[in-house]
Amino acid sequence: MIRLLNRIGDSSFGFLEQAGRLLLFLIRVLAKALRPPYCWRRVLHQIHFIGARSTLVILVAGLFTGMVLALQFYDTLVRFGSTSLLGSAVALAMIRELAPVLTALVVIGRAGSAICSELGIMRSEEQIDALECMAIDPYRYLLVPKLLACVISVPLLTSLFIMIGIGGGWFVAVVLFGLSEAAYFQGMYETVVMHDIYMGFTKSLVFGLLIVWITSAKGFFLHLERCGAYGAEGVSRVTTDAVVAASISVLCVDYLISALML
Repeated sequence: MIRLLNRIGDSSFGFLEQAGRLLLFLIRVLAKALRPPYCWRRVLHQIHFIGARSTLVILVAGLFTGMVLALQFYDTLVRFGSTSLLGSAVALAMIRELAPVLTALVVIGRAGSAICSELGIMRSEEQIDALECMAIDPYRYLLVPKLLACVISVPLLTSLFIMIGIGGGWFVAVVLFGLSEAAYFQGMYETVVMHDIYMGFTKSLVFGLLIVWITSAKGFFLHLERCGAYGAEGVSRVTTDAVVAASISVLCVDYLISALML
């Protein structure tokens, strides 16, 4: 019993320590990001890596998500004779929920894992310590460009996801099932309001911040993680933890934002 209580206490203190470290890390990075000048070359490089190189995956995911949505909604709406609502159902589902969440999950898997492993390798090989020895602020040099790039890229990728998803829904509804094209887009025009768009892009901005915050912090503090290894094995374990933590955080925050903005 005493041993169990000790384990619970150690786990609780470890969680609080890590939460405090992450919060201080976020505050410091945001403080650096709000103070110019910025190294725009590094920001553009990160936008290319996080945003441009994720475009193909986003387009494929958005296309098939929109097609599946239209397929499932059509099967449901046709039973009630309400197929004219198919366009609005697809658009609302994409804009409010699916596009921000799925875009964030794709970016976590493709770019977030790379960010964490890059910083973890730099910490493992003492490159971050070398930057500090050369009087180069690692927060401004390494983390601020990633933060700005992720906050810019995720909303843009979400926009692409929404457009291609609506296009995929149009293909299924109009081309495959013969629904009127005018009915598909008219229902969308009548039901989608600016509040829905604000909700979707608020989520995408918050998700972009969450992704770069969690994945960067996990890699940056590799030497403080209780992963049981330092080096290649430690980097792999921390990267896995970062992807899982960021994905769960996105899903939890998605619910909170939806509840607050309804």
